[in-house]
Amino acid sequence: MSANIATPWTPAEPDVKTVLAHNPDPLRALADAEIPAIVLRQVYDPAQGQGLIQRFINWGLIRDANDTNSADKRMRIDIGTSLGNRGNDQEGFLRHAVYTHKLFAHLFDDFIDPVKTLYDQLAALAGDKEVKTAREPDGRLYGPAIFRNHYTSHRYPPHIDSVRLREKRTNYAVHRFEHQFAGILCFQNAAHGDHVSETILHRCLWTPEIQPHVATDTFNQYAQENQIENYRVTLAPGDLYFFNTRLIHEIPALDGTQPRIVLAVFIGYSPDDQEIFVWA
Repeated sequence: MSANIATPWTPAEPDVKTVLAHNPDPLRALADAEIPAIVLRQVYDPAQGQGLIQRFINWGLIRDANDTNSADKRMRIDIGTSLGNRGNDQEGFLRHAVYTHKLFAHLFDDFIDPVKTLYDQLAALAGDKEVKTAREPDGRLYGPAIFRNHYTSHRYPPHIDSVRLREKRTNYAVHRFEHQFAGILCFQNAAHGDHVSETILHRCLWTPEIQPHVATDTFNQYAQENQIENYRVTLAPGDLYFFNTRLIHEIPALDGTQPRIVLAVFIGYSPDDQEIFVWA
């Protein structure tokens, strides 16, 4: 899918009511890549987000970016259970998810629950489908969401995310879904002056023919040569967006004094499946 297609490629926004007024089945439009994203503005109070970030620091879950003497030099720190990072050990992944559920049960005390906020917004877009945390047939739950804390210079080159196409995790229940989406709720954006961190969504669905350009990090040259358009997602704290993770997407490196902090989920969706699974 490239810029040669005449149909305008613009996101559905800025709130659920407006999105549904223009398209009664926006998740199907996302699955078909008719739109680059669904962008919902200010669904979470930014002040609540800053309060939670301070709690993460106080509880030792992330480092304070202002602490230049910290021995912790990691460029990314997660709070949650990542299937991408832990999925090779299924039993270990599911055990770690139990810990995440226990942590999240009290991590948001005295705050608006951001995980519930994200799930509720997704459910409002999903019509009569049931949104639930991903689980195995025996009932064991995946992690419900993950906080990703990205520090200075962290970069995601052009890539896709897919348990079916990339990781081929056939032993997991989420493999059944035809499409995979991501949901990102912004808490804090990395910034350099007026320039803030952005996700770039390319109007190009992954195929095996595209993979060599992804594997060698030459996709941007390929996109330029083939006039593939893109959409840049610019978020303020409190904004949430959903996109199809089969779209080639990237986050360029950005120097800044504060980390990019988001609450992230993956979403399993099939048009003829009444369940929508959510995991991290």
